[in-house]
Amino acid sequence: MEEQFILRVPPSVAERIDRLLNENALSSEDNSLDLSFSEDGRNGTFVIGSDRFPTSLLDLPTGVESYKTYDDNVLIKTADIGQIIMVREEGDTAPDDVEYRHGLTPPMRDARRRRFRREPDLNPELVQRVEKDLVNIMAGGTAENVDAGAVEHEDAVNNVRNATKKVAPAPAPKPDAPGAEINAAGEPERSESDDSDDSE
Repeated sequence: MEEQFILRVPPSVAERIDRLLNENALSSEDNSLDLSFSEDGRNGTFVIGSDRFPTSLLDLPTGVESYKTYDDNVLIKTADIGQIIMVREEGDTAPDDVEYRHGLTPPMRDARRRRFRREPDLNPELVQRVEKDLVNIMAGGTAENVDAGAVEHEDAVNNVRNATKKVAPAPAPKPDAPGAEINAAGEPERSESDDSDDSE
């Protein structure tokens, strides 16, 4: 698979990139493109010609698949895209989060809030305590913060459930034919018509 990303630029920059791609690069004044990132890997600079624009690398709320075709019939998947590079004008504010709020299409506007389940509010101390207990249990120990009363209550509930279960009686055997009786050998009694032989 190829490595791909989405580059979103302001309209004025998009026109310059379009001119650069369509015309001879030597005849254009915007004959150089450069994209570099700082050490954090999330912020950087996009250079076209002599102009510099701030950029941010953001995670998309959902994965996007990209395809290409050679014959307008068969599509071949080329990549899963999970990040977008946002090029901003000089005065625009930088995003405060590493995840982009919106998807690529209008129905995915504010996708994280509208389409996905809200993340639970967890107490960090509780999470750390549970992680520590799990590590202790996996190492062969016991959990430190277990309430003995809760364990006894759980055992009592299980005992009550087991005591209230009724054993189902075994079903009585059904005769093969209605009105047929079973002899001492455990076989159904034969009638006289069964003994007759019509082979003459």
